[in-house]
Amino acid sequence: MTGEFATNDNTAGAGSGSGSGPGAGEADAPDQLEFAALLCSRVCHDVISPVGAIVNGLEVLEEEEDQEMREHALILIAKSALQASAKLQFARLAFGASGSAGAHIEIADARRAAEGLMAGGRITLAWDTKPAALHKTRLKLLMNLLQFATGAVPRGGELKIIVENGNEGMVIVATGPRARIPEHSNLAEGDKFDGLPDSRAIQPYLIGLLGKQLDASLKVEQAMEEGPVTFAISYGPNATVDDGMIG
Repeated sequence: MTGEFATNDNTAGAGSGSGSGPGAGEADAPDQLEFAALLCSRVCHDVISPVGAIVNGLEVLEEEEDQEMREHALILIAKSALQASAKLQFARLAFGASGSAGAHIEIADARRAAEGLMAGGRITLAWDTKPAALHKTRLKLLMNLLQFATGAVPRGGELKIIVENGNEGMVIVATGPRARIPEHSNLAEGDKFDGLPDSRAIQPYLIGLLGKQLDASLKVEQAMEEGPVTFAISYGPNATVDDGMIG
């Protein structure tokens, strides 16, 4: 994500001195330090629940002598450890520098991370992917969009992930009871902040940044109330990164 702020028109002037001059745009985008802090806050929010459950389970093992209670604690610890691991593996692909030694990451790795994140939940994933691998920045966009799209089905449902070859784009279709367009979708589509940013808005904002870097545009649509919500990524003429097989 290095350099994204310098190239993003929305963030011109952010973090340069006091930012009190005309067009500083404090309400339009976070500066680099604020962006990093909000992104870290988002990751911590995702992992704090299973980590806290592990601590609770360990406390039970330390204090409880009843064998049945100890068995329940061990089950809780094992389940929570798997959840924490899945969340961190997903975050590594979505927010980190995973695979920085190479230009591409296999979609199979992303699929395992996403399936792990959704395991035991109310959302299922269906995949229709043509390339075997994606450029790592495109994969980062896909992972963030996938997690953001879960907000379209708050009562559970299905996300269908379609990845076409080359510059033909990517689509995620969210279906489920009372489906809706998620909050802050306008930021994911590239709009400016209209107020102070918070950790809930940072992922759609990141999606918008990644889209600009890739010359990609996102359109979020819902044809009818509570019907399927479509998240469609299309690439512009300056999208030049290659997808396909690693090596």
